[in-house]
Amino acid sequence: MRLSYPPNVKIVKLPCSGRAEIIHLMQALEEGADGVFVAGCLEGDCHYQLGNIRAKKRVNFVKEILDKVGLGAERITMYNLSAGQGPRFAEIAREMTEKIRQLGRAPFGLPK
Repeated sequence: MRLSYPPNVKIVKLPCSGRAEIIHLMQALEEGADGVFVAGCLEGDCHYQLGNIRAKKRVNFVKEILDKVGLGAERITMYNLSAGQGPRFAEIAREMTEKIRQLGRAPFGLPK
């Protein structure tokens, strides 16, 4: 099945969402991403046991940082879904793209 999601969505594959470190999330924004979403497995269904819980904590920490510096926590979020929910992933990508479009370009990062 081929999924249709916006062409501006860049997918970075990791073996587990728990491998997404705070520095990686911040670096994506610094390097020009206007928003970031982490797609992790369903809570309680992580092959690596707590990877998705760690990812959620890291995403929430980055949200706090973005709010404190006035850049907006809504530029980063986490979704939990199973590998079999490809159409839902594409839907989330479209929703997140629209949300970021409404927020406008991020006031940080390298020139695009």
